[in-house]
Amino acid sequence: MRFAHVIRPGSDDPRLVLVDDGDAIFVEDLFEGAPRFLEDLISGGDVLLEKVADAADRGTRHPLGETRFASALLTPPLILAIGLNYAAHSSELGLKTDSTPTVFALWPNSLSGHDATTVWPRSLSESVDYEAELGVIIGRAAKDVRPEEALDHVWGYTVVNDITARDIQYSEAQWSRCKSFDGFTPTGPFVVTADEVPDPQDLHIWTVLDGRTMQDASTAQMVRPVATLISHLSQSVTLMPATLISTGSPGGAGYSRDPQVFLRDRSTVTVGIDGIGELTTHCRITG
Repeated sequence: MRFAHVIRPGSDDPRLVLVDDGDAIFVEDLFEGAPRFLEDLISGGDVLLEKVADAADRGTRHPLGETRFASALLTPPLILAIGLNYAAHSSELGLKTDSTPTVFALWPNSLSGHDATTVWPRSLSESVDYEAELGVIIGRAAKDVRPEEALDHVWGYTVVNDITARDIQYSEAQWSRCKSFDGFTPTGPFVVTADEVPDPQDLHIWTVLDGRTMQDASTAQMVRPVATLISHLSQSVTLMPATLISTGSPGGAGYSRDPQVFLRDRSTVTVGIDGIGELTTHCRITG
């Protein structure tokens, strides 16, 4: 199944929809007490998901093109990101892949949706880069799980663009601020349930910037697969339902190119994962 948060014309409030053949079915209209947001659907477990699936055929369909997209998740309890999880990306940044995953948090103000515009001041950074990433959404709380059990805790998958101010990244000891400007974590447009992705290590992942392909890789190239990451993270923190994990970016970053290629004023960048979706961000630089 495929879900999204969308905003109706004339409204500012996102609502959860089930997406089917280009149509949006508003989940909250399906039955009394139906969830309005993805986080509510996830917290209801398999029983609530099955109830939504059973009621979907009776739902009113609306053209998806009449709505705007909000972030795939609106209020995740935690946003964790993994750095240096593709050898090619580590090498091109001149950074060493450590013996354990590089983990940092992303701030919730950075979340934005598909086809949104991300704005930042020129005085803060002119070295802003793209990073296509597979987003993993936890369904059942995970604590001290083994790798072979880890994927049982996944509710679904989405697309993430881990936008990064490289100059700030290299000037500070931690990476949260350089990746958490307002709008620096676009997600979506869709979340697909875990059953739609038989193997998260067999996905084509890519980036197109202003019509030019910049990243073109497979999640098979991850240094540590999704199951290993979930297991590792769950040793120190309980991964609560609706936690978002951004699993790292493949090679092809603009920072490493000669000449370097960064997001510019009026750039359009699309990151995608085959079978999950294509996520577009419009860029504006002020000042």
